Amino acid sequence: MSKLMSSAIEAMSHSVRDGMTVAVGGFGLSGIPTNLIAALRDTGVKDLTVVSNNMGVDGKGLGLILENGQVAKVLSSYVGENRLFAEQFLNGSLEVEFVPQGTLAERLRAGGSGIPAFYTPTGAGTPVAEGKETREFEGKPCILEHGIRADLSLVRAWKGDHEGNLIYRLAARNFNPLVAMASSMTIAEVEHISDDYLDPDSIMTPGVFVQQIVPTLDPTKDIEQRTVRERGQS
Repeated sequence: MSKLMSSAIEAMSHSVRDGMTVAVGGFGLSGIPTNLIAALRDTGVKDLTVVSNNMGVDGKGLGLILENGQVAKVLSSYVGENRLFAEQFLNGSLEVEFVPQGTLAERLRAGGSGIPAFYTPTGAGTPVAEGKETREFEGKPCILEHGIRADLSLVRAWKGDHEGNLIYRLAARNFNPLVAMASSMTIAEVEHISDDYLDPDSIMTPGVFVQQIVPTLDPTKDIEQRTVRERGQS
């Protein structure tokens, strides 16, 4: 049975509700599911908890749903490129849980692997450890971190088939495979959808983790920061 939906908004309309936790793949603007994020904005759902490495930039990526007033809480490791995020955090209108980047990746992987919690030395002795159980392993203090299970995961892949098997390209293979594991409802926007099954040796996310796929109708890939120099300069 094909998991292919006609559009992002069709897939989203059956999967969202107020107050849900949404995990989103990508790093900066690289590998983010732009079409699914726009569809999430258009649904108008609110009071969302968003789990993502970052919240995009002003006017792009997850910045769209932040601007639309749909986000109540964020679990993230880097937010330095979004001015609105900083404003909402400082004025108290947005709850933020800062998570070290490696810990965020492992919490998503743990959630997808059925591991409820794990100990890590990362963040011990810092504000990250406040309110968390601490134990000592081999002389090092470690804090207890819980695996993340979202209500909905949104990812972007370069290629996929009708069973939801996915392949990522280059830097898009960042948080996307981990996010895809971390919920029981994963929607993937796919740039190239194959009529045949993908080569099993090439699959990066097995279709068992993916419930719906949608075609990428807008292929635009924004660049977060462009740094260039004049031709001929070394």
